[in-house]
Amino acid sequence: MTSPERTALVQVSVEKWRNDQLSLCRDNVAEEVPVALEYNGISHAVMLASPYDLEDFALGFSLSEGILAGPSELFDCEIAPTKDGIQVQMRIASGRFAALKDKRRNLTGRTGCGLCGAETLQQAIRCPAPVTSSALFTAEAIYAGMDAMHGRQHLQQQTGATHAAAWMAADGRIALVREDIGRHNALDKLIGAMATKGEDFSKGAALITSRASYEMVQKAATLGIGFLAAISAPTSLAVKLAEETQVTLLGFTRNQSHVVYAHPQRVLRAANQT
Repeated sequence: MTSPERTALVQVSVEKWRNDQLSLCRDNVAEEVPVALEYNGISHAVMLASPYDLEDFALGFSLSEGILAGPSELFDCEIAPTKDGIQVQMRIASGRFAALKDKRRNLTGRTGCGLCGAETLQQAIRCPAPVTSSALFTAEAIYAGMDAMHGRQHLQQQTGATHAAAWMAADGRIALVREDIGRHNALDKLIGAMATKGEDFSKGAALITSRASYEMVQKAATLGIGFLAAISAPTSLAVKLAEETQVTLLGFTRNQSHVVYAHPQRVLRAANQT
């Protein structure tokens, strides 16, 4: 797989006001570009995304959307910048491509709404099989993981404009962090990076710096991730799907507190608690 150099941020001239005082300076803003995902020469989706870790994004999206069953079905991935954006050109197994053509849909602009472009209710509401995750964590371990993830959000620290998704391994270590302007994209990038490294999705937790929307739970369950902790709130459909797919779902995971919305059995009590 090849990947040309891409920028993570750009600098712009701004007027900065503080206490009614004006200063002229330069500011960092997150780069945002249209990214076209192509399978065997056919464009399938155009997303607004941060233009890096796109190989991870392409693989993670393909897996979490059920386009591919495993990373071995992605034969090649080329990144092709154009004047209008970036083309991610994938070559996938012929059987998977045939199935994709049968259910093609337009997903343009999906950074805001997880169901944009779905043509039928059956396409929109896809319920993965229940997970069989062995992940068990104390609340304290999750809080420490959130803190560690924040420390590795380098683009967020420079721009204040990106989400992150992190993988917390069974030992409580933050193994991977991926950032993007879109919360779905960040999780897809994390999934792709994990699949490339051969990580076991059933033995850790995904931490996200966003609300837990339906699609975030759907993506986690599709890959067998049984523990999802979000810094913000879930939606009702996300809670329902988490219940049905056996995903432990935490919301408002911040300031040493959390709310468990589904399957609390994977959240262990500390030794000093009864």
